[in-house]
Amino acid sequence: METAYLKKCLGSCLSEGLAEVAERRPADPILYLAHWIYKYRKNIDDELQRKLEREELEREREAAQREMEMLERMKEEELLIQQKLEEERLVQMERDREERERLERERAEELLLEQQRQMEAEAKAAAEKDIPSKTLAELTDKYGAPNLTRVDEMDEAEQSELGLPVIPEGEEEEDTI
Repeated sequence: METAYLKKCLGSCLSEGLAEVAERRPADPILYLAHWIYKYRKNIDDELQRKLEREELEREREAAQREMEMLERMKEEELLIQQKLEEERLVQMERDREERERLERERAEELLLEQQRQMEAEAKAAAEKDIPSKTLAELTDKYGAPNLTRVDEMDEAEQSELGLPVIPEGEEEEDTI
């Protein structure tokens, strides 16, 4: 039973250490073997530490790789979002431009219609001026109606300028009575 324990715990260490002592033949083999066993233990501990460090570094590397991938995906998503926003902005600008153009066309059409109405009104007014006025007889078609083209009324100032006698209003009434 003790041999199994010694073989399990010290088997390779003790056999390698004794082989080293036999090969080197130091002056104090016990002290040499003791130092060799301490050195062997330190080497095993160092190797275990390096193995743990390598595992930790590998985990950190994998975590950093995942983080880099996530950052790349986020950048891609951000780029896509920026592109979508830019597209939406361009679409909105196009809609605004189309709306402005539509409003300008409507204003231009309204102005054109207004100008046409004005021109029609001016043409109508010009046509009315050019058309000779109909006489009362032509308008009524009654026999014996006076054939006057127009009646000019003058106020008192015009009558005095022309030298026509001005009849005061009160005198007119007396004459008619």
